Amino acid sequence: MRVGLMLPPQFDAGRVVPLARRAEELGYDILACGEHVFFHGPTPNAFVALAAAAGATSRIRVLSATTVLPVYPAPLAAKMAATLDGVSGGRFELGVGIGGEYPAELRACGVDPAERGARTDESLELLVRLFAGERVHHDGRFWQVDGQRLDPLPVQRPRPPIWVGGRRPPAMRRAARFGDVWMPYMVAPEQLAAGLDQVRAGAQAHGRPPDAVRGALFCWAGVGVDGRRAHRTALDVLGRIYQQDFAALAERYVPTGTPAQVAARIGEYAAAGAETVVFAPACPDDEVERAAEMFIHEVAPALAAA
Repeated sequence: MRVGLMLPPQFDAGRVVPLARRAEELGYDILACGEHVFFHGPTPNAFVALAAAAGATSRIRVLSATTVLPVYPAPLAAKMAATLDGVSGGRFELGVGIGGEYPAELRACGVDPAERGARTDESLELLVRLFAGERVHHDGRFWQVDGQRLDPLPVQRPRPPIWVGGRRPPAMRRAARFGDVWMPYMVAPEQLAAGLDQVRAGAQAHGRPPDAVRGALFCWAGVGVDGRRAHRTALDVLGRIYQQDFAALAERYVPTGTPAQVAARIGEYAAAGAETVVFAPACPDDEVERAAEMFIHEVAPALAAA
């Protein structure tokens, strides 16, 4: 199982580079970063934060988890992704989502929230063609491209891996058609297994090998020597980030507790088909590095052994 570390959304920008270097030293496979234009609290831009992280590291892969694709003109998203793949030496993985948790950010960017799915589908179609190096002629509902070719192309051929986030049927269809990885959020292990079966059946219907799409898990988790404290802290942190009571959600979807307890729960997702877990530390800022160390030293080995 590959293991990723999520940059906390509320992290001060000046701490991105030190944490990226530390994640690489610790042996994480992936450094991930989410984004919002506007949200309940501070959030970064994934392309910019990951460019800084890539420039300070040499091995760890960098993942946008996830880019809110409908707020970008599709050709601009293609250019930014290709550039980030270049400056990272071919280490970029593009995660995409449709947003919607905070509709005001979509409206502020001139996007009707009801159209975010359709925009994302059309954007993905264009991204795949632009990454391939085609001279693209496209007259779509949202984007018009008149015989243009992306230059320079991404380092990775035929494209950087595309991760599709989301747990609903449209996200699964999107992953089946365009994705290399399907990464749902806030799902139980049985939902992951059933969803991955649907995604792979959909991929086959599109003429792709069913194993062309791998499973992953975006995982808020609270881990600590004192398991009860880790659980309480996770509830507090997630409640502040999302401005809602997380007690019921955490019970079902957020692994918390001692390293052994967290490893046992994430192991259920591995058995359900998750080949990568992106660990998002649900803890205060001053405990993030300690949580990252505990996860990679005490949780990840148990997952590998299982």
